[in-house]
Amino acid sequence: MASPTISVVIPVFNEEANLAILWERLRQSLTPFETDGWEVIMVDDGSKDQSLPLLKSISEHDERLVVIEFNRNYGQHAAIMQGFETVSETTKYIITLDADLQNPPEDIPLLIAELQKGFEVVGGVRRTRAQNDSFLRRWPSKLVNYVTRKTTGVALTDYGCMLRGYSKSVVEAMLSCDEKSTFIPVLANTFARSITEVDVGHAPRLHGDSKYGFLALIRLQFDLTTGFSTFPLQMLSAIGLFISLASLGLGGYLLIERFRGVPDNTNGVFTLFALVFLILGIIFLGLGILGEYIGRIYSQVRVRPRSIVRRIHRKMN
Repeated sequence: MASPTISVVIPVFNEEANLAILWERLRQSLTPFETDGWEVIMVDDGSKDQSLPLLKSISEHDERLVVIEFNRNYGQHAAIMQGFETVSETTKYIITLDADLQNPPEDIPLLIAELQKGFEVVGGVRRTRAQNDSFLRRWPSKLVNYVTRKTTGVALTDYGCMLRGYSKSVVEAMLSCDEKSTFIPVLANTFARSITEVDVGHAPRLHGDSKYGFLALIRLQFDLTTGFSTFPLQMLSAIGLFISLASLGLGGYLLIERFRGVPDNTNGVFTLFALVFLILGIIFLGLGILGEYIGRIYSQVRVRPRSIVRRIHRKMN
């Protein structure tokens, strides 16, 4: 096998029904790059089905597949970061892809072509998603994309698409970070000089269930917001200032009304309740946001590994 210059990193979690088809389509899609050399790194993220035995069987017959076995489930981004650490030294371009076949492997050459032009990050944009995903799957993703663009200042279209391309220099920069909780597409953008996007396909999931439900997207949004921006703290300060000015204004208005002799039949009870509840809500919101930041600090200072590799499976020459 030629020294690979292209590496495809794929996290795998309970995808046994898709793996055989995925591998065959990957081989066909990467055929034009045989002279450049390529490898596929699949990270089994603690699968409970037969995903790992299937991957091991394929790797025993094809040296281009490297299988990383985790001791338990650590999550998609931890799996991808471990895959980044395992790519060959000769690799120039790294592609990430989900194992569910919703983003077709046949679009990988589109990303490689942009990387070869000199772009350091290439994002995929799922243009046909409206025809294949339900409204309840699309609108939370759109909300995450919108908030991510606002908090990071990088106006990419589709942060949720895992079919993405990275130059080796950007991947090395990401690996130099010691963050325990991160979101790879945003982290890559902080190190890339040139970023572009390409349209990619999006198919309905044929087997299995999505690993990103509504609650998972909420957790992802908290990671994004607290991991890459101090905007929530700034927003909280602005809200606090607004509430304070509004309270002063309301107090001045009530004082003027008293001087004018306007009677208050409720003795201000309901006004007081409204102010107290509003301020309590703002306080609890602020405590929640501060808790997110403190929780991230707690995770960071423990210096625990991002993941633990039980074994790496590959065909030996």
